[in-house]
Amino acid sequence: MFARFRVSSFVSALCIFGVSFSVGCNGGKSNQVTPPPPPNLQVELVPVASGFTTPLDIQQAGDGSGRLFIVEQEGRIKIIQNGNVLGTPYLDISGSVASGGEEGLLGLAFHPSFSSNGCFYVNYTSTKNGKLQTFISEFRATSAAANTVNTTSEQNLFTVDQPEANHNGGGLAFGNDGLLYIGLGDGGGAGDQHGTIGNAQDLTTRLGKMLRITVTCNGTFTVPNDNPFVTNATAAKEIWLYGLRNPFRFSFDHTTGNLWIGDVGQDSFEEIDRVTPMQKGSNMGWRCKEGTHNFNFSANCQGLTLVDPIFDYDHSQGDDSVIGGYVYHGTNITALAGNYVFGDFISGRVWSLAQNSQGQWVRTFLVNSGANNLAGFGQDPSGELYIAQYVSGVVARLHQVGTP
Repeated sequence: MFARFRVSSFVSALCIFGVSFSVGCNGGKSNQVTPPPPPNLQVELVPVASGFTTPLDIQQAGDGSGRLFIVEQEGRIKIIQNGNVLGTPYLDISGSVASGGEEGLLGLAFHPSFSSNGCFYVNYTSTKNGKLQTFISEFRATSAAANTVNTTSEQNLFTVDQPEANHNGGGLAFGNDGLLYIGLGDGGGAGDQHGTIGNAQDLTTRLGKMLRITVTCNGTFTVPNDNPFVTNATAAKEIWLYGLRNPFRFSFDHTTGNLWIGDVGQDSFEEIDRVTPMQKGSNMGWRCKEGTHNFNFSANCQGLTLVDPIFDYDHSQGDDSVIGGYVYHGTNITALAGNYVFGDFISGRVWSLAQNSQGQWVRTFLVNSGANNLAGFGQDPSGELYIAQYVSGVVARLHQVGTP
């Protein structure tokens, strides 16, 4: 059950469940046309560190140390410090993690007060209870400066049963409110096939949702009293948003408090959602809609208020699996200031997204990281952006050509 991950198994899993790769699903390559870069901005990827095994996420602790924490799918977190990869993993829970396909150690978030309390949170899949489950767990470092964490410090906040091996979500992030947000996929298979209306539209389950909880750094959590469904007798009280398919990567723009979600699509469309704090309780549409397009718009979808993504894109150019990123607030690429930077796992392309003078969201190509090689973005304390290159095991920084 704890099979060693292979890239081919990930490709096979996504092909089966409705994601067609640029290579692998049909035995050939799809025709990919890369749009030209903007004339006044050329971006390159500068390698920062290498040697990682299927890296999925990059986080920083907000503790002033400058460390970058790299999440490996098999269950390890490693540290880049002063340009070097430390030899001993920060955390190694590979013995507890079910890894392979879309399973594994999928997300990491540091408590806003990590510098004083040493608490951080992980999202991983495991079969240690005899069935596939998502674990949301808290760990505690002996000090913020520690470069290793004892696995015995784990305290599980809750588990969620997973009916299928895919669409586990995986992201974690703290909002401006200091609360922990957790992205869970719809439970897998294809077309949100479980239940009468699908998990994403079913408020009785945590699957297909964005959750919001208060963590206490003592192995417990509470439900905020302003969560939108706390007075609903049958709803899961942790729900903040619903109608999501697979929110694998999401982030907060801490300047505005807005939540940005890359929600992976089914067969045809990928979507970017931007949700303000006032939009709590929103129905993001899945499985009634895939992006802005009807999907399984059955009778139970009639009369629902669905929030469309601000942007979606199709698969016609070889893109197939959106990877949510960050709003750029760094200083090294001034032309990107305030733009949302995101990408696609299958094509490896990275884009920026911004509104034009007519209020339309326009996507601009930045750089190509290589097919099947873009699994996550990271942001350092200065707001500069990094990507985790899944196949090559490289962490690279976005850099404007011609600048120091």
